[in-house]
Amino acid sequence: MGKLTKTAIDALAIPAKGQAFLWDSELRGFGVRVIPSGLKAFVLQYRNEEGRSRRIVIGRYGVLTVEQARKQAILKLAAVVGGADPAEERAQSRAAITIREVCNWYLENAEAGMILGRKHRPIKASTLAMDRSRIETHIVPLIGTRQVRALRIADIEKMQMDIVAGKTAKPRKEGGRGGKAAGGPGVAGRAVSTLQSLLSHALRYDIVENNPAAGVRKIAGKPRTRRLNATEIRGLGEAMEIAERNGENPTGLAAVRALLLTGYRISEVIGMERSWLHADRGYVHFPDTKTDGQVRPIGQAAIQLLESLPKKRGLSLFFPSDFVDRPYSGVPETLRALCAIAGIKGVTPHVLRHTFGSVAGDMGFSELTIKALLGHGARGSTQNYVHIDEALRLAVERVSTKIENLLNGRESTILRLAA
Repeated sequence: MGKLTKTAIDALAIPAKGQAFLWDSELRGFGVRVIPSGLKAFVLQYRNEEGRSRRIVIGRYGVLTVEQARKQAILKLAAVVGGADPAEERAQSRAAITIREVCNWYLENAEAGMILGRKHRPIKASTLAMDRSRIETHIVPLIGTRQVRALRIADIEKMQMDIVAGKTAKPRKEGGRGGKAAGGPGVAGRAVSTLQSLLSHALRYDIVENNPAAGVRKIAGKPRTRRLNATEIRGLGEAMEIAERNGENPTGLAAVRALLLTGYRISEVIGMERSWLHADRGYVHFPDTKTDGQVRPIGQAAIQLLESLPKKRGLSLFFPSDFVDRPYSGVPETLRALCAIAGIKGVTPHVLRHTFGSVAGDMGFSELTIKALLGHGARGSTQNYVHIDEALRLAVERVSTKIENLLNGRESTILRLAA
């Protein structure tokens, strides 16, 4: 055992189970702990005035350097000499922590990249934005003042039903999609999922002593089945022509058409960069999507649309904002305007994605193929299909061509799509 150093900590073997320690030879009781997940944390072991052995976590290795942790350990040992008991103080602090305080801790640390999410990577900005919305709109207003230790499953399930009933519904902020941030089963279930996740992170980092949301039963949301039928797709195409003549934003119009022709998520379309498109091989390489990096097939109709878009201010995006260097954000508003012209109701960007998959299903393509088209399949499987299986190339080409013909009024055969 020698002086604790970065080199020594990096070389510390990860145990198969339990925990392993490496202690400093110069500062008694100061060390680092490693657990099977690979997480390493600085710890301090000491005896309080009653002679009881206590151990506290100072902080995570990587967040704190060895010297920063050593200084904190010295300060805490000095407090122990003066009669303090840091472990007891921390226990009392954890016992009194509220949901609001845990939410603030989660948002602050997740934004700093200090909390690991899926596949042991920092939580994505898009995921964090949705978490923040649920926290600020539903979780904190309903149970933010409650102490975590006193919270019960029944309390959280009541929160869920309050969200379903619309008790946290409110007007959306200016610049949003308009209307109200409403409730409903889907919204309520996702709010509970966010609460379960952030409390799980807080428990792992020793911020709370328990996760009262762990056993909550989430209410099932209604499956989203809305899709455009052939007549509605034609109507949307006619509305695009009218809107173009009336001066509707061309970027928004092109983005709506791209959503229909690709079946991609709205975030994927507006965030797509020109270097990601491999037109000669018929695919788009997304470095990072909702389900991690993916290679996704794309038909010629969509490729021609993308290649026809003019570059703006030298930006790499296909759909940049007109005024700032970021993706265009007005697609929902453009879609609402088009639907108003066409007399179509209940259409969101996700409905366009669902329409693409539904057209593929009506054309006889298998569920596995449709999942690959939409990016629902495993990453490896999707890549293999794009690079090897010509059936997937044929599928995306036929589906995008079918939708393009309907938009342009060239499709004579009525698709048997549900209204």
